[in-house]
Amino acid sequence: MNNQLCKIKHKLWRTMVGMASLLLSGAAAADELNLRVGVTDISRQVYDLHMTIFLICVAIGVLVFGVLFWSVFNHRKSKGVEAATFHESTRLELAWTIVPTLILIVMAVPATQVLVAMYDTGGEDMSIEVRGYQWKWQYKYLDEDYNNTLSFFSVMSTPREEIYNQSVKDDNYLLQVDEHLRIPTNRKVRFLITAEDVIHAWWVPDFGIKRDAVPGMLNELWTIVEEPGIYRGQCTELCGKDHGFMPIVVEVLPEAEFDAWYASQVSSELVRQESFGETLTHEELMAQGETVYGTYCSSCHMANGEGVAPVFPAIAGSAVAVGPRDDHLKLVINGVPGTAMQAFGRQLDPAQLASVVHYQRHAFGNDVGDMSQPQDVINLSNGQ
Repeated sequence: MNNQLCKIKHKLWRTMVGMASLLLSGAAAADELNLRVGVTDISRQVYDLHMTIFLICVAIGVLVFGVLFWSVFNHRKSKGVEAATFHESTRLELAWTIVPTLILIVMAVPATQVLVAMYDTGGEDMSIEVRGYQWKWQYKYLDEDYNNTLSFFSVMSTPREEIYNQSVKDDNYLLQVDEHLRIPTNRKVRFLITAEDVIHAWWVPDFGIKRDAVPGMLNELWTIVEEPGIYRGQCTELCGKDHGFMPIVVEVLPEAEFDAWYASQVSSELVRQESFGETLTHEELMAQGETVYGTYCSSCHMANGEGVAPVFPAIAGSAVAVGPRDDHLKLVINGVPGTAMQAFGRQLDPAQLASVVHYQRHAFGNDVGDMSQPQDVINLSNGQ
């Protein structure tokens, strides 16, 4: 019996030493495993709340398991201790009901305060609509002075060579986009989160905020960022086969720099919209169409236009691409309900729509010979 007891003690000591070594070796990696402190007041409140609850749970665990191990060790049968025979204790019942209730109340008070602060979206300095698509984000600055003019899509720009392990991955693998969302420092920015097709989720860890993007609904969140910089996030809802391919990049600029950027973007956008009435040459349509096709169409219809039958039909030699031009434009604008073909009328502007249709009708061996102009798209969208 004594030999067995010694073996048990040695195993217990070895276990304790092993756990201590593990804790010491993991201390350096604690920051990687823990929540980020973040760069906003809300993110810091969330971190502090997390650590408070964590320490309370650790204290409870140490106390409960400490009493458990002490009881097992000091009341073992080998010492001649006999098990108690009582079946109930009013004091004990009251204790293990009241004490956990008090602990929960202590946890609930700071948690409620943080939650209330997170949902306080009033008093914003600016508002931005965030709309999720498969698989990209659309950002629209809601500014009545400019008729909500500034709107753009943000699409993942990680090279395909990295995705398919044909080149070395950089530090921002799957976290690069072609257009950053830009916001100013020290201003309260309200985000209106929604989706066009399926449920997505907009999440930026350094801001300490995340909200579901649900079709037909508007969810709100807000942030005030004090430090300029680039902050990255991802969609955290399993929204389809390319779920991992819709990152979020927010660039926070000093206030004066943001104001100058915003004014220049609005001015450029107004000029660009005025140009929709102009007639583009074949070369201009082909150049822009190739870019649009590579960004929005090639992932399904392939870069060579051959598609992946039967889900993604080929563009090369298809009845649509060599058929009536207006039918082709309508299909791209309105999509095909019940299929993977999205409605791009809300995603692309008239020049992009005209150019990508023109490109499809004059590439991949197709050579229809007609022209598609931005004004044609505008007329079809207006039912003319």
